[in-house]
Amino acid sequence: MFDFKKEYKEFYMPKNRPEIVEVPRANYIAVRGQGDPNIDGGAYKQAIGILYAVAYTLKMSYKTDHKIDGFYEYVVPPLEGFWRQDGIDGVDYSNKSAFHWISVIRLPDFVTSEDLSWAVETASRKKNLDCSSAEFLTVDEGLCVQIMHLGSFDDEPATVALMDAFLAQNGYANDFSVTRLHHEIYMSDARKVAPEKWKTVIRHPIKKL
Repeated sequence: MFDFKKEYKEFYMPKNRPEIVEVPRANYIAVRGQGDPNIDGGAYKQAIGILYAVAYTLKMSYKTDHKIDGFYEYVVPPLEGFWRQDGIDGVDYSNKSAFHWISVIRLPDFVTSEDLSWAVETASRKKNLDCSSAEFLTVDEGLCVQIMHLGSFDDEPATVALMDAFLAQNGYANDFSVTRLHHEIYMSDARKVAPEKWKTVIRHPIKKL
């Protein structure tokens, strides 16, 4: 069964030191929102529920009347997030209420926007859950720096500082914009793993100086 984490290890399992990568264009199921992601029952938690409902509807589509051209069985990829705050580059972890986020799950290339529309409608009906906020999103990240962060999200600034120092030493700079954002890939299940053992890929857009 196709597993993105194993097939594309360079994007999902980086080392715990900064490295530069050229990230190819990818398609995602996406739900947008804003506010503190830690609020119980808040918009972020609801968005994750919608993403997984739609993702698993697509994964199991071969058992329905909706046949997707080129379909092959695959493991649902990990949850990811693009994060920004107005007026600053990167993110300020001390001001979580100011977050604008796009929560995403990667799609296999054979899934079209029409297939996603089918999955949104089907998941909404079968799970009695309004999934209409889910959209088809294509992201072309391009040149980036990334690292595997081990530990709590609140400890990320120290890891980001390592990334920034690496860029300065190697003739690069961060290149944040409204479309090039702080990107996290969540390789651990936060419900089952202690925070000090969480693995999170942190990826930033960069440019050569």
